[in-house]
Amino acid sequence: MERVRSRMEALGVDALLLSLGADLPWVTGYEAMPLERLTMLVLPSDGEATLVVPMLEAPRVEHDAGLFALRPWSEVEDPVEVVARLVGGRARLAVSDRTWATFVLQLQASLPGASWQAASVVTGPLRAVKDAEEVTALRRAAAAADRVAAALVAGDVAMVGRTEAEVAADLTARLLAEGHTKVNFAIVGSGPNSASPHHEPGRRTIGEGEAVVCDFGGTVDGYCSDTTRTVFTGGPPAEFRDLYAAVQRAQALAVEAAVVGTPCEDVDGVARRVIEEAGYGPQFLHRTGHGIGLEEHEDPYLVGGNCEALVAGHAFSIEPGIYVEGRWGARIEDIVVATGAGPEPLNTVSHDLAVVA
Repeated sequence: MERVRSRMEALGVDALLLSLGADLPWVTGYEAMPLERLTMLVLPSDGEATLVVPMLEAPRVEHDAGLFALRPWSEVEDPVEVVARLVGGRARLAVSDRTWATFVLQLQASLPGASWQAASVVTGPLRAVKDAEEVTALRRAAAAADRVAAALVAGDVAMVGRTEAEVAADLTARLLAEGHTKVNFAIVGSGPNSASPHHEPGRRTIGEGEAVVCDFGGTVDGYCSDTTRTVFTGGPPAEFRDLYAAVQRAQALAVEAAVVGTPCEDVDGVARRVIEEAGYGPQFLHRTGHGIGLEEHEDPYLVGGNCEALVAGHAFSIEPGIYVEGRWGARIEDIVVATGAGPEPLNTVSHDLAVVA
C-alpha cells in the first residue's frame, strides 16, 4: 500500500477505487466475490483506506485495522453513495479495470466533477515486478503443473479413443491432485482443433496420427500456473516434425533472449523470426507471451509494439505456436522469470515431441 500511494502521488491520482480483479487482493489480501453487490476499496493518497463491503460478506474479510477500515453496507443502503462520500472532493480518480460498468457509470454520475482512469496505470507496473515471496509462489504453482505435464508427455494420460472433454477432465483432476486450489483452464485441441489456440474441449474423439495441444493451469496459494505441451498420437509425419522443430527452436531462443534490459517486443521478435524463416509466419497467430501472477494474464506482454524493458522480477510465459487451419497445430509454453543472472524457466518438462497413445 505504501508503494501504491507513492505511485499515486507521482501520477497525480487522488484516490484509487479497487473492486473486482486482482488489484484488491494484492493490496488487502481480500478477494471480492463477483456479485451484483458492490465491494470497493477507497484508497486516498492522503488518508485512511476504507473497504466498502456488503454486510453479508463482511465475515469473510480478514480485517487488518492498521491497513484499512471496514465499512459494511446494509441491503437498504446505496453503496455507490457510501463510496462517493468517502471520495469526497477528490477529483482525480483511478478505478479497477475489472469494475462492472454499471458501478462505474453510477460513480461517474455521483461524482460529476471527477476525472477517471484505469487503476492498472497505478498498479500494473508494481504488480508486474514480483518479489522473492511471489516468485517462490509461482515456482510452487509451476512445479505442480509440471507434475501433470510430465505425466502427459510420458503417455500416462490416455488419448486415443477418448474425447477432448474427457482428457481435459483428466488434466483438471490431476492439477487438483497436485495441489491446485482451483483450475483456471484445461485446453485440449486434437487433430484440426489443435490449430485453434484457445479451443474449447468438446465431444470430438481423439484418433491415431493426430497432434494434441494441451494447455492448462490453475492457482496454488493465490498464484497461477500455465503450461502447454503438444503430443502426437502415433508416429508423426516428417512435415509435422519440421513444424514442431520450428516451434521448439523459437521457444528456446525466445527464453534465451528474455534477459533483463531487453524490450518485450524484441523477445517476441526472436520467436517470430524463427517461425517466419520456417515458412509459417502467418500461422503464428498470437503474441509470444503474457505476464503471470495473481492473474493468468497480466503485465508485461511480450508483443510487437511493447517497448517496455524486462526488469528483474518480471514473470511471463514464452509460448510461440504454429497453427495450420484444418490440419494441425503445435505450441510449447513455459513460465519464465527475468533475473539478474539471466532468464529462469519455472517449467522444466521436456520440450521434445512426445509420441503417445
